[in-house]
Amino acid sequence: MKILKSLLFVITCILPAALNAQVITSFDLDNGMQVVVIEDHRAPVVTHMAWYKVGSADEQAGKSGIAHFLEHLMFKGTNTMAPGEFSKIIAENGGQENAFTSYDYTGYFQKVSADRLPMMMQLEADRMKNLILSEEEVLPERDVVIEERNSRTESNPGALLSEQRRAMQYFNHRYGIPVIGWKHEISQLTQKDAIDFYKKYYAPNNAILIVAGDTTPEEVRSLATVHYGKLSPSTNLPERIRTQEPPHLAPMRIEMKDARVRQPQLVRTYLAENRKSGDQKEAAALEMLAQLLGGSGLTSYLGQELQLTQKIAVSVSSFYDGLALDKDVFGVFMLPAPTTAPQEAELALDAALEAFMETEIDEAHLTRLKTLAKASEIYARDSLSGQARRYGQALTSGLTIEDVQAWPDVLQSVTSADVMAAAKKVLNKNNSVTAWLLPKAES
Repeated sequence: MKILKSLLFVITCILPAALNAQVITSFDLDNGMQVVVIEDHRAPVVTHMAWYKVGSADEQAGKSGIAHFLEHLMFKGTNTMAPGEFSKIIAENGGQENAFTSYDYTGYFQKVSADRLPMMMQLEADRMKNLILSEEEVLPERDVVIEERNSRTESNPGALLSEQRRAMQYFNHRYGIPVIGWKHEISQLTQKDAIDFYKKYYAPNNAILIVAGDTTPEEVRSLATVHYGKLSPSTNLPERIRTQEPPHLAPMRIEMKDARVRQPQLVRTYLAENRKSGDQKEAAALEMLAQLLGGSGLTSYLGQELQLTQKIAVSVSSFYDGLALDKDVFGVFMLPAPTTAPQEAELALDAALEAFMETEIDEAHLTRLKTLAKASEIYARDSLSGQARRYGQALTSGLTIEDVQAWPDVLQSVTSADVMAAAKKVLNKNNSVTAWLLPKAES
């Protein structure tokens, strides 16, 4: 314990200077593309990321999965590159690359030697405007996406339950529709759907370029102007207007039984506020609530109460992210002990949550959690892609660079009163979905 206290003291002393040491530069090209440069000269490498402010929650009704489908198709050919050549060039130059789709964004990245940055910009700018989507390439890739869904979702009871739970949590917002899409809608996606989506959203004024690593703002500005600056902006980019959730008037629940399940598990989620630009205080309180309630293992409130004291659960945790354009979720997860019936475990969880509302927060524990949160900000900077991803997620979710930079201080400013106010607001069962995954006897 003495060693831990000494370590936390050292971290507390050195982290403020480290947090302020990072240099972030941002500017816009004439065509509306935002460019962010994160300087890090510790190694001669860079991470190059192109983020688009479009995700599955921006899809047209009935076309679920089109954002993720197009992510796959972006690795096909252009006017100057054959299908698959993009990835081949990256590999031949010793780089790594990948892409990802979420509810609010789609991103593409390459990690390469710093002297290969001009090549990355040339390649990414090329496919931003010159992608060729022939029917011969589109339809087989649609089968690949369906197979991906089969392997990751259809064969995974937990993933299937998660889809059902989100559909009940968001019954009017498109956060309730899986990013990969519903299988019956994926199978109906066409070449025209892909081309229309590409032309509608893939434009420099709907993109953010983030470069992290051994470079300078002057170099990035010069290269970005040459490669991305020549691309014409979209003149009919739609506003990001989405249907929102109406008031939830009653708690909802779902029970799914599957013969592949050996141990019952519970996930309960509540509608929660997201991080808001210029006002992240409530989100910060929710983040600290998640850590206090179940995010710090056996030292958390639920860990001590349900695992150590009552021995009702073998595992319990809570979670919250907040990086979303619209309302997010606050969640609790529990694996009951083998000797505990699911109903008994749920009643114990409800009682523990109610008791937490009447409990004084351990100020020393809250201080320790704040220190660890501060430390994680520094450790995250060891990863160039992690740094770039943090800013990309925030900027495509409605936040600003200033919001990202302010977040550590906002977390540090959270008080016990803030945490309890956030708890009383978010832990409202009318805004909740309780989902059980249960074993099913094989017939």
